[in-house]
Amino acid sequence: MRYLMLVCTDDSFDAARAAELEGEGASAMDWVQEMDRRGVRLIGERTRPASDATTVRIRDGRLLVTDGPYAETKEHIAGFDVLECRDLDEAIEVASKHPMARAGLLELRPFWP
Repeated sequence: MRYLMLVCTDDSFDAARAAELEGEGASAMDWVQEMDRRGVRLIGERTRPASDATTVRIRDGRLLVTDGPYAETKEHIAGFDVLECRDLDEAIEVASKHPMARAGLLELRPFWP
């Protein structure tokens, strides 16, 4: 089953916290290499900050384009991965190994079959 794993953080996550996680042995690159080796990570990328987002909507037949995110929230999407796992239990196990599980949050969403 395929899952979209959204990697989320907030504005308090900075280079110092990233270095701290690396010091704890929690390297995102190590996670990527392990999951690629296991064949569960199909694709993934970091995303630019929410301030660089563009929101596109059609309302009453008019195109509305807005700079920035659709909603103001504490957390924002910092990246994503598409996982191929046997089931939700494996997806949770894979997500729990990601460094951002300690510093942010990971949201798993299954794709429609």
